[in-house]
Amino acid sequence: MLFINFKTYPEATGVKAVELVRVISLAQAKTGVPIFPVVQSVDIRSCMIATNYEVWAQHVDGEEQGKHNGWITPEAAGEAGASGTFLNHSEHKLKDDELKKANERCKGLGLKTMIFASDVEELKKVVGLKPDFVAYEPPELIASKDTSVAKAEPGVIGKAAEIAKGAGVPLIVGAGVKDIGDVKGSLKEGSTGVAASSAVILAKDPKKVILELAKGFQK
Repeated sequence: MLFINFKTYPEATGVKAVELVRVISLAQAKTGVPIFPVVQSVDIRSCMIATNYEVWAQHVDGEEQGKHNGWITPEAAGEAGASGTFLNHSEHKLKDDELKKANERCKGLGLKTMIFASDVEELKKVVGLKPDFVAYEPPELIASKDTSVAKAEPGVIGKAAEIAKGAGVPLIVGAGVKDIGDVKGSLKEGSTGVAASSAVILAKDPKKVILELAKGFQK
């Protein structure tokens, strides 16, 4: 499976987010590879209404509904149409108690979660929360144009896969993922899928890059 994080890039905001979700839906139909767009909270509803395609949120908070100005509640994300959410991404870290609360509230509402870990030690902690997925993504390699986690740290992916497998949680690998080699390298070491962002969002032809990444899942 392939997760594509739109982040806050202008190329994947508003109307352009909807257009990119359409591209992703066509790519999944063509390849049969599960591809999940991860959009900004303000774009969840418009993407769902326009495409009727599954989308994920980039983040939610564990706060209860009520007097909490500016927070993104799991209820709001789910009601808008998100089927899952990222938690603890390296660009939006949570404290241990915040992460536990957010994950538990999402699980209680049927909202899938993917919890990110920046290193193996953090991964050992977050698998205990039993999210639907865990992601290993070293922050120093995010958006790298020179290498990727699969090329720079294949052995570490293997260790991460063992930890995730032991906890019964599928592993997703991110950071610098940009081509078919990164996908195949990650899968070879035991991951279930990969997460990409800038390589797709900033590409002149996002569809071409998505289809190329999807080829990495073919045996």
